[in-house]
Amino acid sequence: MWEQDININEVREIRTRTNVYFGCGAIKKIHDIAHDFKSKGLDKVIVMSGKNAYKTTGAWDVVEKALQLNKIEYINYDKVTPNPTTTAVNEAAQFAIEFGAKAVIAIGGGSPTDAGKSVAILLKYPDKTANDIYEFNFTPQEAAPIVAINLTHGTGTETNRFAVVTIPEKDYKPAIAYDCIYPTYAIDDPALMVKLSPKQTRYVSIDAVNHVIEACTSTVASPYTVTLAREVVELVAKYLPKAIENAEDLEARYFLAYAALLGGVCFDNGLLHYTHALEHPLSAVRHELSHGLGLAILLPAVVKNIYPAKSETLKYILEPIAGKINSAEEASNSISEWLKSVGVPSKLKDEGFSESDLPKLVNLAFTTPSLDGLLSIAPTKATPESVEEIYRNSL
Repeated sequence: MWEQDININEVREIRTRTNVYFGCGAIKKIHDIAHDFKSKGLDKVIVMSGKNAYKTTGAWDVVEKALQLNKIEYINYDKVTPNPTTTAVNEAAQFAIEFGAKAVIAIGGGSPTDAGKSVAILLKYPDKTANDIYEFNFTPQEAAPIVAINLTHGTGTETNRFAVVTIPEKDYKPAIAYDCIYPTYAIDDPALMVKLSPKQTRYVSIDAVNHVIEACTSTVASPYTVTLAREVVELVAKYLPKAIENAEDLEARYFLAYAALLGGVCFDNGLLHYTHALEHPLSAVRHELSHGLGLAILLPAVVKNIYPAKSETLKYILEPIAGKINSAEEASNSISEWLKSVGVPSKLKDEGFSESDLPKLVNLAFTTPSLDGLLSIAPTKATPESVEEIYRNSL
């Protein structure tokens, strides 16, 4: 396979709307980024992170040194949790505004990056709040520069214009998409990803697979999204088992990170529909639910729903994980078997959901700001009845 011709220790520059430094050792490129920021007068930054990963991966040691050498002042907001909330974003933004931050550096998975993108908007609109952003009370036209240092191989948010933050008091988990929040720079260093837990290794890679299945079957899909989707599925099918078997396998981490990057570009173009629109209510109601796990639970039922509308596309892109499929039932069952093979057999009931939760989940899918937009581009007509059926088939 072509992968054998790639030297995973050579750092490449990949240009999307974001300049991505990609490869083992890419974290060292933060020195060049810091130098560029300093030359542009960006001499104060807020660092967005969770409590531990930014340090335990070794990323912070390199970042802090680069900031100090370039005389860039910094503060760290390290309270970002999975499924970040508007409460945290508002707190971080106030912290950043009072400090005089001019840019944002996010270190972590999708949560610190999405929270960081949100803070970057509020640095330009200090009279607004995260609630204003995620309840669509205004449309931001600008944001402070963003650096996304990615510690997982799943979300793709380091390469696109999307961000997701939960409004906890309303059980809303909306998504935004604005050109102003493309990160200026991103770093994808697979060597920083070897400490991902076995569960997170599975969940983030399944997130990438979901991204492309949705992006290549939406009503705005293109040949580009189909091409990217097939490549992502092939890479995850090949390298996820290797990463599960050996967490230190840098080649596996490299190609899973590449798959996730492609997935981010893919849904930046083809957007998302059922799986994400229906997962967001799940983790909005149960904040402890991993986003990737929620997606995995829903995926077989979603594939069953959309297969009649997109059978040829699904046959093509799913072949690496599902083999030859000829019906919606086969497609759904094959996805379920693949998920079991990588250690994710869970259903909604395993995560504490029951039939009595279905009305609330269906309602949230249609009333959460932005999710109706995702449902509107699904390849089959999204109705309360069809959405309830997907949830029911996932119980």
